[in-house]
Amino acid sequence: MTLAILIAISIMWVPLAIFLLGKGEAKTTGAICGMVGTVTIIGAILQVAVFKDGFTGGLLFVHGLLYSITAYALLTGVEDMRTVGNVSLTVAIVSLIYAIIFFTGGPEIEGGKRLVEKSNYFGLACLGYCGLTIEVWRFGYGKFSGGALGWSLIIWAVVGLYVPAFWLLVSGKLPF
Repeated sequence: MTLAILIAISIMWVPLAIFLLGKGEAKTTGAICGMVGTVTIIGAILQVAVFKDGFTGGLLFVHGLLYSITAYALLTGVEDMRTVGNVSLTVAIVSLIYAIIFFTGGPEIEGGKRLVEKSNYFGLACLGYCGLTIEVWRFGYGKFSGGALGWSLIIWAVVGLYVPAFWLLVSGKLPF
């Protein structure tokens, strides 16, 4: 489920990046942000309710909410993007926490088992998500250029979405 959601998220990141690079318009970009936000939130609910994976569900939830507020801002023509930036800052903090947990692995529970196994690749991806959302926060306050954010989204669509999703789909493991 999560792998399909990662691919779906790229359907928002890349068009948003291209919009920030000066091609496209706000309303259709906002529409795809809203659709992907909805899919991500529904995926988070399924991840928790069906797959009993609250850990992954939590990360999907916060990103889905950020995508939804981004959609609202683009669709309604909000001129003061600081609130979107503030939501993004919160998502950055959550992503950093996830990165730390992935790099270290969750705490051991009974029998030496872990609910969250160490994953350097997912740790790297979450650091990338953290960096991106800090950029969105700064962009919301006018302290980061749309062009730089656009290129970051494109790069991290490859590193943080396509590589883990497709690598896991075809090989069953991460690159490292």
